[in-house]
Amino acid sequence: MPRTKPRRRVSFGEDIGSAPVEFVLVGSLLTVLTLAVMQFGMAIYVRNVVHYAAVEGAYEAALADSSEAAGAERTRAVITRAIGTEYAQDVTVSTDRTGRYPVVRVTVHAPLPVIGLIGVPGVWEVTGSAPLESFG
Repeated sequence: MPRTKPRRRVSFGEDIGSAPVEFVLVGSLLTVLTLAVMQFGMAIYVRNVVHYAAVEGAYEAALADSSEAAGAERTRAVITRAIGTEYAQDVTVSTDRTGRYPVVRVTVHAPLPVIGLIGVPGVWEVTGSAPLESFG
């Protein structure tokens, strides 16, 4: 009579073969988390660039020998050079005389970047202001 090997009992509590599954689950979770943090950093960078451009444009428009159109153009140039033309579409310049001193305000409506620089248009409103200069 031939001898057979004793059958090994398989129970559901064993960990055989679970390492690749754990690697895939944990690796995908860490990848998604890393990409989310990088996208958050990209969004903060875009917001800072747009704010800097709005302030730069406001200072340009507030000069005594300059105009509001020059401030809007300066804002568009800074945004276009740093992050692209789709973020420089909606730039408005206004003069506010409600306070003690008149100020120039540059407002930019920019997309909120969701995936890379692709984003939802017109979500962010960023304003920069500067005191209006005069010769007198």
